[in-house]
Amino acid sequence: MNRWSMTAAALALSGTLAAAPPAASIAAQAHEGDFVLHDFHFASGESLAELRLHYTTLGKPQRDAQGHVTNAVMILHGTGGDGHQFLRAQFGDVLFAAGGLLDAARYYIILPDNIGHGHSSKPSDGARAHFPHYAYADMVEAQYRLLTQGLGVERLRLLMGTSMGCMHAFMWGELHADRVDALMPLACLTVQIAGRNRMWRHLIIDAITRDPAWQGGDYTSEPSVGLRSAAGILLIAGTAPAQLQRQYPTRDAADQHADEALAATLDGLDANDLLYQVAASRDYDPEARLGEIRAPLMWVNSADDFINPPELGIAERTVTKIPHGKFVLLPVSERTHGHGTHTWAVAWQDTLRELLAESASAASTH
Repeated sequence: MNRWSMTAAALALSGTLAAAPPAASIAAQAHEGDFVLHDFHFASGESLAELRLHYTTLGKPQRDAQGHVTNAVMILHGTGGDGHQFLRAQFGDVLFAAGGLLDAARYYIILPDNIGHGHSSKPSDGARAHFPHYAYADMVEAQYRLLTQGLGVERLRLLMGTSMGCMHAFMWGELHADRVDALMPLACLTVQIAGRNRMWRHLIIDAITRDPAWQGGDYTSEPSVGLRSAAGILLIAGTAPAQLQRQYPTRDAADQHADEALAATLDGLDANDLLYQVAASRDYDPEARLGEIRAPLMWVNSADDFINPPELGIAERTVTKIPHGKFVLLPVSERTHGHGTHTWAVAWQDTLRELLAESASAASTH
């Protein structure tokens, strides 16, 4: 899934992504690099002699009198995505442009491609199903080492994360509580992946692995039947029903757009990459340690999110365990885009503004 994240696939179905390519002015400021972690050991017991993490940065690090970077912001993408998705207009033009809340002239923005994603090491590089079976703990560890060893950043002014990155943000708050001044997780929950959320992931895995063409992951051509079923599930999982009803109010319009969006989603989609990405959430279960998160935290979900439905009441129940945590549920509106609302900054930038102001005094003491 090197071109489309789960969110991007959903936005393609809803017709919202096509009009939002990477913002040229923001993308022109971006710098890219690779950090190689040698002899990286995974929680599964597997290892890689060289694990490559690709990353994109905007802006420049600013340092205090002791040489510590004071303006670093890291933003973590969702399942199947990469750091480039944040350069799109609906995110980058709103936040990174001159005068934006995360103006690249003021902040050092770090956008990693996580393990198994984008231009970082992944199964489709050649190892296929013999690639180490990474999980979220491995991904967070690699992010931490990129930050501290690769980029020389000891502390983050802000850590944001969308979808899978949202879950990583909660893990960061627990595992590296002394390394972040503020946390903004967008579009996730704080419990083990279970219920319907696990079921649709299980169906994706099942659709691919039951396709005879999968051949245990050692296929020479994509298992197209299983992959098509998996891509269809992804498309539905991230969409917003009210928006789709407005945009495609007739049967023929809905059918045509679904076919076009599915074809776009399948373009460049690799079955092993997708399997690993979906399965990586198996170790996510942060609820027991939420009380260890010390940084101010603003958690935002949208009420039309299929993946994290508000009727579960999980966010309202568990946010009380976070000492400086606040949960914001965005009501359904023309600004929300289902699960993909996390990438439309206009919908939640006021909450980000509040978080930056609230955490400013704490940040100044480090």
